[in-house]
Amino acid sequence: MGVEIERKFLVRGDAWRAGAEGIPVRQGYLSVDPPRAVRVRQTGKRGFLTIKGKTEGISRTEFEYPIPLEDAEELLEHLCLRPLIEKVRYRVPHAGLLWEVDEFLGENTGLILAEVELESAAQEVPLPPWAGREVSEDPRYFNAALARHPFTDWEAKGEP
Repeated sequence: MGVEIERKFLVRGDAWRAGAEGIPVRQGYLSVDPPRAVRVRQTGKRGFLTIKGKTEGISRTEFEYPIPLEDAEELLEHLCLRPLIEKVRYRVPHAGLLWEVDEFLGENTGLILAEVELESAAQEVPLPPWAGREVSEDPRYFNAALARHPFTDWEAKGEP
């Protein structure tokens, strides 16, 4: 069984951009029920189907499978819930860990999140200077939640 253990932070400033190269990502959800999410992702010219279990703390089960790019595109266009998640993902090394910084586009424009995958929930994480407030356990920042309730709607509703 696959397990994903990650911490997630808001990003402040642009210092993380130095030397970072991004790759476009499109993803959509076939299911966003709280105990599970089924996601289709297109990363560059690769497609993936991912099944994630319920989050407990900063951990959850995760199963990810490569699928043909054409299948991913078809699923994204015709079967996934709207809106799709569009972002550019940057990989930024810091203190021996590889951080993924997601700059969201489309209906989530203005949101930049950094996440780091860990070996265990107790693993020490030296934070980069651009890591802001931790949002690991705030479900509003889960991609599946952003597909249902996009970031650009938050301001209109007076949410932080």
